[in-house]
Amino acid sequence: MSQTFSTPFSRDYWRCAAAELKSTRMLVFAALMIALRVSLKSLAIPVGDNLFIYVGFFVNALGAMVFGPVVALLAAAVSDTLGALLFPTGAYFFPFIFVEMLGSLLFSLFLYRAQLTAWRIIFSRFAVSFLCNLVLTPFIMYYYYLFVLGKTYRLLSLPRVIKNLALLPAECVLLVLFLGVMVPLMNRLHFTDYVISTDGIRLTRKHGAVIAGLFVLAALFVAFYYGVYTASSSQIMLFGQTVSIPPWLQKS
Repeated sequence: MSQTFSTPFSRDYWRCAAAELKSTRMLVFAALMIALRVSLKSLAIPVGDNLFIYVGFFVNALGAMVFGPVVALLAAAVSDTLGALLFPTGAYFFPFIFVEMLGSLLFSLFLYRAQLTAWRIIFSRFAVSFLCNLVLTPFIMYYYYLFVLGKTYRLLSLPRVIKNLALLPAECVLLVLFLGVMVPLMNRLHFTDYVISTDGIRLTRKHGAVIAGLFVLAALFVAFYYGVYTASSSQIMLFGQTVSIPPWLQKS
């Protein structure tokens, strides 16, 4: 059985990841993942101005788990470029490629050559959602609006926060279930040269409690959005008190 790692911060981990570039079988699998990711971009659901719901993270996580961070970074760059050419959602802006690459890298750091657990999968999705969707994407959107559209863009966009918080619990559950099904298949097809155990990929009451907490948090933010962001005036009633809405939260 080939080696697994408790942490990606080791020289041997990255040697294994780089060695995947020499495997024809792994490169063919990466090409399949790229094709799936590009095709799924056409299924993006628009929910706001430059705000979409994607389902490609399932394929992204699976590929990152199998071929690791080095191949994942290259696959992300190729899939983002092809997706922008075949299914454009606006003017092409090169820095968006780094969002795709960061997402693939994060999934790899959590899932590649690791003893998978439900917690590890949940944290991987949380890291991608937070760092890619709530940190890096708004930063790049700011410059996209400035240089391409000649407009201003709020770095802290409440609709973006709401969308990611509302979807995160369901995405975590579905990703755990998806990888729980795919891991045995990857083992049988020998797409991994090490056996990944599925013992830890089970949702327990603790997982349910955390996910339920995320649902409650998302519901509170949605209620806050409904009461604040959609307000037509600069003030609202909150717990019987008149509260001024900060300019960055007022409806534009």
